[in-house]
Amino acid sequence: MTKMATAVIKHSTAILLLSVILVSVAWPDDGDQTGVVAEGPRSVAASEIGVGRLVSDLMIKPMAGKSFRLSQAKAKGALVIAFTSTSCPVANRYASTLASIEKQFTSQGVKFIFVNPVATDSADDAKKAIRAHGFRGPYVRDVAGQIGKAIGVRTTTEVFVLDSARTLVYRGAVDDQYGLGYSLAAPRQTYLLDALRAVGTNGTLATRATTAPGCALATAASERESEPLTYHARISRILQAHCVECHRADGPAPFSLESYSEVASHAAMMRKQVERSAMPPWYAASQPENAHRWANDRTLAAQDKADLLGWLQGNHPEGDVADTPLPRKFPKDWEIGVPDAIVRIPEAIAVKATGKMPYQNVYVTAGFSEDRWVNAVEVRPTARDVVHHVLVFVLPPGAEESKEKQREAESGNFFAVYVPGNNVLSFPEGFAKLIPAGATFHFQIHYTPKGTAARDQTAVGLRFTKTPPLHEVRVAAIPAKLDIPPGDSNYEASGILPVPFDAKLMSFMPHMHVRGKAFRYELQRPDGKIERLLDVPHYDFNWQLQYCLADFVDAPAGSTLLGTAWYDNSTNNPANPNPEQRVHWGQQTDDEMMLGYLEYYIPSLSPGENQVSLVEAALRDGGVIFNTLDKNHDGVITIDESPSAAQFRIADGDHDGKVTREEFKVYWQHRQEKRKPAKPN
Repeated sequence: MTKMATAVIKHSTAILLLSVILVSVAWPDDGDQTGVVAEGPRSVAASEIGVGRLVSDLMIKPMAGKSFRLSQAKAKGALVIAFTSTSCPVANRYASTLASIEKQFTSQGVKFIFVNPVATDSADDAKKAIRAHGFRGPYVRDVAGQIGKAIGVRTTTEVFVLDSARTLVYRGAVDDQYGLGYSLAAPRQTYLLDALRAVGTNGTLATRATTAPGCALATAASERESEPLTYHARISRILQAHCVECHRADGPAPFSLESYSEVASHAAMMRKQVERSAMPPWYAASQPENAHRWANDRTLAAQDKADLLGWLQGNHPEGDVADTPLPRKFPKDWEIGVPDAIVRIPEAIAVKATGKMPYQNVYVTAGFSEDRWVNAVEVRPTARDVVHHVLVFVLPPGAEESKEKQREAESGNFFAVYVPGNNVLSFPEGFAKLIPAGATFHFQIHYTPKGTAARDQTAVGLRFTKTPPLHEVRVAAIPAKLDIPPGDSNYEASGILPVPFDAKLMSFMPHMHVRGKAFRYELQRPDGKIERLLDVPHYDFNWQLQYCLADFVDAPAGSTLLGTAWYDNSTNNPANPNPEQRVHWGQQTDDEMMLGYLEYYIPSLSPGENQVSLVEAALRDGGVIFNTLDKNHDGVITIDESPSAAQFRIADGDHDGKVTREEFKVYWQHRQEKRKPAKPN
């Protein structure tokens, strides 16, 4: 994803009186792009454009020196294939940047190959560019477009980063300093540098593919050369990209998929899970109009899925061991690096060998005497194989002393989450979450016994910002009441959250329990137009996934966030603990919840200002309460929708049997005035 003033700000754990609440998050629109139509780099689905695949052993014929193949490039670190042109203005702007990066990384064994795919760019101009910018690596005039077609290049500014096993680890823009119709004084996103550092440290790369605004080329990605459909050349790379994060030695998955023999042994089960789209776990419905909406999309690209299934149902050819990718390495300790602070549950919890365990709730005082801004957080269980998921809440001082206050805080303030393969949350430069001074951490842990007794002592690692951030990341939750009848196979619950100020939506995390069936987020804009933000048609309680937007969504003031959830309380639901039970809101798995968590931020405000949360603003005129009571969303509250007939009669100012929004606002403000403490004499 691309795109605070030491004033003390208390975390707005806004209160929703009808059982649910929300808080929120942020992201910026800075930069002085000029021009009527400006185009900068955008994140794209990496696996759909070849990232993670083996690059063919291309023949390189430089202007000077002998021809060689990529396998002979002798790059001890990364190998960069950088496209350029002497006739493309954007490519010319990036020439000196490329030369500077090449010089910087030469001592680290990084090699550059410069490729000019424009047939009409003369050899003389190419030589002038080499001298002017100081390119050290081979310069190729790809007049016939052989390299471009083989690798599927799209513009004259695109760079391709390969590791020493010729696996494509990044493709896209050098950075975001230049684009179509704009220039910046300095880049805000350094994609190529990030990729080279990741290769050098064998680290994880946040952005693996972007567009590269430059001069468009006619070569098509569909012309890219295909690698052999063998384990070493193709399948191992798919598994590295999508599976071995969990399916590895000491990983949370039940078996490893790091070797040919392990994969061949589990081929039948792998095929079953991939065919039914249970693996890799990702449940957002595809949206053709927003094909690359999610920054953390785990979906197998169509070609990857076809190749994997084809190999799994065939005779599992192993292929040439020379095509083996570099083994993927994982940190033995914290993925976020050495934490600035660790908050750990004080005593290990005993997890029994069989049966079920209720949620474990542990409260730990953080011990922070002043506000802390966190831009990376990692949840680490010590017995990952028995931890189903963990939700971590940050309670402001005093909240843990009252169940009502605690519920209010936690209904809209998840701080971090753990689910196998999803335990790290980090924010871009300039973004952070607030932990207020004196806060308490609430660990809500769901254990699933696996046949052997275990002990777990979950901890949270925190990385603080050195300076106050530019934007505060907040969390909100769309609320709804629950009253699910016995045997109902398609119970629908909906909630509404008004947006009282311009906001940017960053991510979504629907939360229900085992009767949860489907979930949908929508945004109704001030003009009445409704946009579907996230559709989860097959919700799975086993995977508490967060869906992070690649490009944040504008939610202008006057908009309304809509959340709809469906539940199956019938015998058709094999996970249903009791189809004869009427189900209401509750903490345990046998109860239910409906929380449409979302992250957002307010671009116009900085954390140093006296800003309020979504709920606080909406509560000022009772908007959240009105929308929750108005169950059929017809714009009025009737007596059958009101929890109190007496209060309904007070609010019904004109006594017509209906409470309008304006009548409720008058009633609510009068009620709030009565609740204010009397002034001292």
